[in-house]
Amino acid sequence: MKILVCISHVPDTTSKINFTNGDSEFDTAGVQYVINPNDEFGLTRAIWFQEQQGANVTVVNVGGPDTEPTLRKALAIGANEAIRVNANPTDGFFVAKQLAEVIKNGGYDLVIAGKESLDYNGGMVPGMIAGILGSNFLNSCTSLTVDGNNVKAVREIDGGKETVSTTLPLIIGAQKGLVEEKDLRIPNMRGIMTARTKALTILEPVDAAVNTKAVKFEKPAPKSAVKLVSPDNLDELIHLLHNEAKVI
Repeated sequence: MKILVCISHVPDTTSKINFTNGDSEFDTAGVQYVINPNDEFGLTRAIWFQEQQGANVTVVNVGGPDTEPTLRKALAIGANEAIRVNANPTDGFFVAKQLAEVIKNGGYDLVIAGKESLDYNGGMVPGMIAGILGSNFLNSCTSLTVDGNNVKAVREIDGGKETVSTTLPLIIGAQKGLVEEKDLRIPNMRGIMTARTKALTILEPVDAAVNTKAVKFEKPAPKSAVKLVSPDNLDELIHLLHNEAKVI
């Protein structure tokens, strides 16, 4: 089984976020980058298929040379090889077109992408890839087993979970729950050294329309001061909830 895991290069959640050029561009200065958490769950599951069923695991990213350390980390975790599409990931459709081309030319049986990235939370790329390729698609997957060409998966839906059966080839949108957090892999020294010798192929992008652009970013408003009310003063509490908070 050939597995392709799509890897997003996203800021660490502990990074301080700022914007430049009139709040129209993300300021990368001093920001640490990591594998997108949803993608990391998918990568860990792919490595399990590699260890238990002999799958070959490739990771892919759309981005510039600055994303290669993130791909190398994925290789250190256990992926067999990596691909970088040498392009700026301008929007979801552009990224989906690039990834669809890689999938079409690579003959992958299973494609695992995080259901959304931590930075923009667009949640559109896996579904767009499936639409472009006409492939089977399951989103919000929290469980995945493969037996030959048959797949059984569990995905989150409103109000519960749904168990579905389908066949390969398949594209899934992975999320927390696909593996347990305790099972996520931390690269060891041997993995880091081995990753240096694994293939990292650089591909030039295919032509694709850029349909959106960032006009302006805005940070959430700072939290307002907390008002403390004496437990004996219920009238004031009701007044504040009704006239200021407007929740009653």
